[in-house]
Amino acid sequence: MTPFAAGFINTLVTGRFILLLTLGILSAPAAMADIGSRIWATGGVTNIEGSAGGGLVPWAMLGSYASDEEWGGTLALSRAEVDDYSLSVTGAGLNWNNRVEVTIAHQTLDLDSLVFTLKNGFGLEQDELNQDIFGVKVRLAGDVLYSPWGQWSAGIQHKRQRDFTVPNAIGARDDSGTDVYLSGSKVLFAAVFGRNLLVNATVRGTRANQGGLLGFGGDLNNGYEVMSEAGAGVFVNRQWLLGAEYRQKPDNLSFAREDDWWDVFIAWVPDRRLAVTAAFVNLGDIATLEDQQGVYLSLQGSF
Repeated sequence: MTPFAAGFINTLVTGRFILLLTLGILSAPAAMADIGSRIWATGGVTNIEGSAGGGLVPWAMLGSYASDEEWGGTLALSRAEVDDYSLSVTGAGLNWNNRVEVTIAHQTLDLDSLVFTLKNGFGLEQDELNQDIFGVKVRLAGDVLYSPWGQWSAGIQHKRQRDFTVPNAIGARDDSGTDVYLSGSKVLFAAVFGRNLLVNATVRGTRANQGGLLGFGGDLNNGYEVMSEAGAGVFVNRQWLLGAEYRQKPDNLSFAREDDWWDVFIAWVPDRRLAVTAAFVNLGDIATLEDQQGVYLSLQGSF
């Protein structure tokens, strides 16, 4: 068994409650499978911070298939493996009337390589970082399919570090912080060789280091900066979406340069209750460890 497969299975075991609930959703009789009236795949997937979108970027869509006067939800398990780190994410979201999305996510970052690098200089023994993310997204206007200017949503993500030893040692100012963002998404019908194209643009105000996993603020900058994020995907058919994302990052720490993130992904939606996403991710240099590239896999259940 490959290390990635073993790590993903471990993530499933760690999130066994969510896994069992997801499997229960997927095995429910068809008569009980009324999970909302929105069109196939218009809820996106769950990103690494718990909100609906792609893998790295929040999009304007709200999770699940809930439309007006409906409730819906999502449960997700994700795993990313790059050269010197691994990230496990467990997330859940609730959609009310396709107007408000409330999400929670827990991230665990394996630090074995970084701790080995820093141990002599900082005396660190901690081998992982844990972060909780609480999010709210509100659909402001429009619809991703039918509105001429697409759908627009605003969101906040409050992030809280459980283990501040490593971020503090490398110069982070705080163990918690709040990101704010504005996203716009639109499906362009028959735009690429007769296939539908989904595009998204997000503007984020943040002071998070590596998404908050290495704390917030630093010796170079402790204020909010505006970062740009984007994504696009082509619907090969109703079940398959092929695309890419880009996420700009701030540079708050003199300890190590922070690079932008990008990915190339493929999402499979075989059923309205299930979405599977696989991606190649490039996270650049992270805390002096160079050129962090690898794979990402996510499983999402909708109800």
